[in-house]
Amino acid sequence: MRDVAIIGVGLTKFGELWDKSFRQLITEAGSKAIFDAGIEGKEIDAMYVGSMSSGRFIGQEHVGALVAEASGFSHLHIPSTRVEGACASGSLAAREGFLSIASGINDIVVVGGIEKMNDVAGASATETLATAADQEWEAFFGATFPALYAMIATKHMHDYGTTKEQLAKVAVKNHDNGTLNPYAQYRRKITVEQAMNSSPVAYPLGLLDCSPVTDGAASIVLCAAEKAKEYTDKPIKIIGSGQASDTLSLHARRDICTVDSTVFASKMAYKQANVTPDDIDLAEVHDCFTIAEICAIEDLGFVKKGDGGKAVDEKITTLDGSKPVNTSGGLKSKGHPVGATGVAQMVEITKQLRGEAEQRQIKNAKIGLTHNVGGSGATCVVHIMEAM
Repeated sequence: MRDVAIIGVGLTKFGELWDKSFRQLITEAGSKAIFDAGIEGKEIDAMYVGSMSSGRFIGQEHVGALVAEASGFSHLHIPSTRVEGACASGSLAAREGFLSIASGINDIVVVGGIEKMNDVAGASATETLATAADQEWEAFFGATFPALYAMIATKHMHDYGTTKEQLAKVAVKNHDNGTLNPYAQYRRKITVEQAMNSSPVAYPLGLLDCSPVTDGAASIVLCAAEKAKEYTDKPIKIIGSGQASDTLSLHARRDICTVDSTVFASKMAYKQANVTPDDIDLAEVHDCFTIAEICAIEDLGFVKKGDGGKAVDEKITTLDGSKPVNTSGGLKSKGHPVGATGVAQMVEITKQLRGEAEQRQIKNAKIGLTHNVGGSGATCVVHIMEAM
């Protein structure tokens, strides 16, 4: 299996982007990544695009072909494939691109992720996102994702003593980081009191425990590692890639406080990379809700099960902590355009390992991890990256 490196990255602003279309967003992110990599269209062997539900959000399917056309590459007849795995669509697209190069089929691949979520009303967005849950056993009975993650939070509080204040501190930390990210949707600080007293959504989660509805796109250019230095003097090698599945419904899990897809995907990635959780210098994890970050740092092996809340109290995951998490602001502050999120995480880690993260730069960062979840944990993809 060949080594694979990231040689270019691109990102749009995240937020309520009323003045930009789906086409414009993916073209902007892709163009930035291609320019950053210094490649030409004729060098691209394939394109993979992560998009969860463009058919419901903007009424457009056949996204792979649309992206090839919008990028100006339709005349080159480059194979362009849309990949879907709910909120993990972006990282799944990246994994498909990674595997195609690792196998020797392709040499250079462009990966994109996009979602335009604000062109529908809030209720429609909630209903669309709920299609990533079990329709028969969850959505039919009104259990949207805030409700499902509220169940996880309630049981975590019961089993491990996690508090609402610890959940609030996750939101505060990620908003602090988001103020340093020019691409973030919410670049403003919040307080623990504001988070704890925000409008209730599903107990114990309030509005400030939840990631927003977001428009945005992200892109990376992957290349066979032996050729990467031909394009950049700062290639970032993907040293581990893991994917795992679990039950679609929350009630069928062996333990709703443990996302087994995270456990198994991370074990796969750690083994391939020949590293342990202790070797990870920083991570971008899937904090769609504050409890999700607490579960993630446990399931990834950064802290033992039940100590996620304590880790927040001890500031282990802050920018100056021993294990910085969500330096970009995470889904909570940076935003969560579901198809783009996994790719955007890889953009952030690439910038950190290049030393280009500006005010949020982690000193001496060498190895980073991304963790992207679909649904309540039915799909998980983990990538581990290292500066070459």
